[in-house]
Amino acid sequence: MIRAIGFVEFASIARGMEAADAMLKAAQVELLEAKPTCCGKYLVMVCGEVAAVQSATDAGRGSGLDTVIDDFVLPNVHPSVIEAIRAATPVAEIGSLGVIEAFSVASLIVAADTAAKAAAVELLEIRAGTGIGGKSFVTLTGDVAAVAAAVETGAATAADKGMLVEKVVIPSPHPSLKQQLC
Repeated sequence: MIRAIGFVEFASIARGMEAADAMLKAAQVELLEAKPTCCGKYLVMVCGEVAAVQSATDAGRGSGLDTVIDDFVLPNVHPSVIEAIRAATPVAEIGSLGVIEAFSVASLIVAADTAAKAAAVELLEIRAGTGIGGKSFVTLTGDVAAVAAAVETGAATAADKGMLVEKVVIPSPHPSLKQQLC
């Protein structure tokens, strides 16, 4: 069972690749993502047991040296966060739609986890910084009250770091928009 996500963002693609290798060699973790993003940054996300993820993240920071922009270890991660990062969430029905948009990948993932824990919602997708100017967003669904509560709570965590771009709740999305989300 996945218990934690570790994340390190680098200002250098080359150093990020080297650090990704160090992270994977440091502990038994699963690689969620290792990729360049907009503006020449590189991000690495791993998951697994908390201690292993902490060791891997420490190794990434150590290897990344002065190119580390941001990092975190998120213990007790909500299970839907992993599926949303992989864009593999099975969606039976889309009710109301919530969107949280942030300036950084790290703040968005923490906001998504907080939102998923705040109310009975389904995370649909976490889009992490590629092709959208380095910003990130999460989409989620559920009934209107749950989506509103989750968006408010998740957005507050991004806002506390000064990373919130925008948040919206669409009570009844148009059917064509719903099709694009599935």
